[in-house]
Amino acid sequence: MDLNPFDIGVFLAFIGAVVAFSMFKSRCEKTSEDYFLAGRGLTWPLIGLSIVAANISTEQFVGMAGQGAGDVGLAVSNWQLFGSIGIVVIAFTLLPRFLKAGIYTMPEYLEYRYNSAARALMALTTVVIYVAVLLTAVLYSGGLTLQSIFGVSLTRSIWLIGSIAALYTVWGGLKAVAWADLFQGGALLIGGIVTFFLGLRACGGWETFATANADKLHMVLPAGHEGLPWTGVLSGMWIVLVYYCGLNQFIVQRNLAAKTLRDGQLGVIFAGALWLLIPFAIVLPGIMSYQLYGEQMTKPDEAFPTLIRNLVPAGLRGFMLAAIAGAVISSLASMLNSASTIFTMDLYNRLLDRTASQSRLLLLGRVTTAAFVVAGCLLAPRLADPRFGGVFNYIQQFQGYIWPGVVAAFLFGMVVAKAPGAAGVAALVCGPVIYGLFQAFSQKLHFLIQVALTFGIVVAIMGLITVLKPLDKPRVLPVREDLDTRTAPEVKIAAALVLVAVAVFYIIFW
Repeated sequence: MDLNPFDIGVFLAFIGAVVAFSMFKSRCEKTSEDYFLAGRGLTWPLIGLSIVAANISTEQFVGMAGQGAGDVGLAVSNWQLFGSIGIVVIAFTLLPRFLKAGIYTMPEYLEYRYNSAARALMALTTVVIYVAVLLTAVLYSGGLTLQSIFGVSLTRSIWLIGSIAALYTVWGGLKAVAWADLFQGGALLIGGIVTFFLGLRACGGWETFATANADKLHMVLPAGHEGLPWTGVLSGMWIVLVYYCGLNQFIVQRNLAAKTLRDGQLGVIFAGALWLLIPFAIVLPGIMSYQLYGEQMTKPDEAFPTLIRNLVPAGLRGFMLAAIAGAVISSLASMLNSASTIFTMDLYNRLLDRTASQSRLLLLGRVTTAAFVVAGCLLAPRLADPRFGGVFNYIQQFQGYIWPGVVAAFLFGMVVAKAPGAAGVAALVCGPVIYGLFQAFSQKLHFLIQVALTFGIVVAIMGLITVLKPLDKPRVLPVREDLDTRTAPEVKIAAALVLVAVAVFYIIFW
């Protein structure tokens, strides 16, 4: 695809403005709280858009659109629709608890609830998953998209994207990431919706499109479906979403940086509302691409790039390039900042140097951010290997090693006050081992069902340990005295509206 001077100008202007503005807004970061939690001063619009920008990247543009084009169809939207429900529930349950404790990271909470070993285990596994799975997948999918649309080599695309994200993340931390996301979150949603309407017009309108793809426009698939059976959705997806929306550092870090509980709650609910646009911005365009250009694709992951290459007219290509690049950069920056936060605060500061100065923590945060992006850029091209089964599948399946154990450790510890430290450690150790056994010996069982079974076994182990050796008295968690924990009325209204919208979507596309 050739770019005219206007396209190139739009792309450079957008990326340049985003990087410059975010670096300007974060120019005064002096402490670890400033760098890692934006001084705990984020307001709800920034939180909501930043969560969406962090969540929706080219692994969705490539992976979810690819599954939409394949045999999963619209049902892949369950990830976002269930996420909208989950994030509303978390706004009233987990979020107030975490904000009240005043923590920096999710592993830090486990130390208060269990012990330092639980904190170290979660910190180590989280950093490994972020670098080896999430960062790598985001870089690969972004590079693949730029390669498919604009003819840039995969390796060069990966390093270009990684360098831009590292630039402002190393400079300004979470505040720089959040302000960049304000622009990039809007651009990726606008870009997706524009593509939806272009694809709909090319398909001959909604009625023609719906008739031609009636078999793909269902949210509930049979129990025997290999891609996303309803049994997997109901059994294991809720565990994934509790982790992703409520315990995943690169999402929750924005909530922990909220100015008030009201900002935190409205922010995540706003994100849940924006997630309702994802089926229209990503999944349905993937289905349209298969209808229009299926013969041109060698694999489903090419659906969204193929649609853009064939439909986006000259003059808009620069904006689409900026939106796609912004999507991957925002997610990458969020993961880099969160991985750096956990490494610095949970591993280095807690285990190696408890008396480290603020300047040393800031320097280490910046150095590790740069190191992680280099590691991700080196690993990303390996995902081109077909044995990984597509980028979206790679992300979901390999994160199964962390989901069940972490969710069990948090939820069991909150519900059962006398669960000892050994129970938390056992959950974090047994979760990856048990899931790995399912992956090795029950490959025909859908990975979401494997997640659910692993979770159940881990909870049983935690229960047995608690019965044998309960705590004498519950552990006391820290409390922020300056935090107003009352839920504002507008928060409840916003939550109700999101849940109603989700229900309507399921009714229409059952």
